[in-house]
Amino acid sequence: MTILETTKLDEFEQLLEESFAKSYNVADIVEGIVIRKDKDGYLISVKGAKTEAILPDREMPAGDEGKIALIVGDLKDFYVLREENDEEPMILSLKRIACAQAWTQLNDAKNSGDTILAKVVSLVKGGVLVDVADLKGFIPSSQLRTGLPFDGLIDQKIEVKVLEADPKKNKLILSQRQAVAEQRDQVVDNVLASLEEQMVVTGEIVRIADFGAFVDINGIDGLLPISEISWQRIKHPSDIITLGEKIEVKIIKIDNELKRISLSLKRMGENPWQQIEGKFKEGEIIKGTVNKITSFGAFVNIFPGVEALLPASEMAGENVNPFNMLKVGDELEVLIKKFTPQEHRIALSTRDIAK
Repeated sequence: MTILETTKLDEFEQLLEESFAKSYNVADIVEGIVIRKDKDGYLISVKGAKTEAILPDREMPAGDEGKIALIVGDLKDFYVLREENDEEPMILSLKRIACAQAWTQLNDAKNSGDTILAKVVSLVKGGVLVDVADLKGFIPSSQLRTGLPFDGLIDQKIEVKVLEADPKKNKLILSQRQAVAEQRDQVVDNVLASLEEQMVVTGEIVRIADFGAFVDINGIDGLLPISEISWQRIKHPSDIITLGEKIEVKIIKIDNELKRISLSLKRMGENPWQQIEGKFKEGEIIKGTVNKITSFGAFVNIFPGVEALLPASEMAGENVNPFNMLKVGDELEVLIKKFTPQEHRIALSTRDIAK
């Protein structure tokens, strides 16, 4: 064989070897053999890599008595920390194998739609941080069942769905709302079958909105409208109830077709409009407290849970501005001009008291 033929054969073998080289990415799991121990780590032979990979000592798992030692010839799985390029070798890690396996499991859960458990560790701007298999994940407020974070969530283990699992960006986004929605679909029929209207049940406040609150009743959410929270006028549900609070409520309506239940908190007590029947009469002068002022008059609390209207025309002369006459919290004497508690209507006057 001539020198030229030998050179061409060497070049061919080199090209053949390079053709079998494999490209590995960050977070890949690769199989390698321990070649030797160096000053700051180990050299690892990885099939398909162009050069020997490096396993730094800092990426070795710790045992009870310090770093675990490897034996030359050991065959193990390694986590790729840095990809191989033309100038630098691949960097590997042993201690991140468990982490990589967790990412793989999370990605599998995302693809299969499986529900997993996550522990809430802290509240942050825009959501909560959770711990999943020693990985940190984030649940945006929009993906929380409650709609916003609250202190009662910390240290709770909640079921979530995986929205995004990207080990390269170290990004794990989860959803509690999707997990709850799936659970609701599974149990709603059984729960509804066990409930009856006028039944008193115990539930947990899981979301508060301007129009009311949602209460978890045995795994499904019932609506507690703001009008059913208190007999007294309130500005917002949070004036009376708080997230995570457990309360007793009465079921006032069950819609099996839409699979919804409506609840009442105020009907857990006696109706104050029934209580005042016989207590007051037309023409009587009583004391009350101003609860709300509008352009057409003021609402005056005359009995716990009962508001009566004091029209602007009954305050004084013509063209009266109620905002100039009264302020919320004022106590005043009023005359009952019309008393129909059966219709939840009571009309008052201050103008006629002096007559």
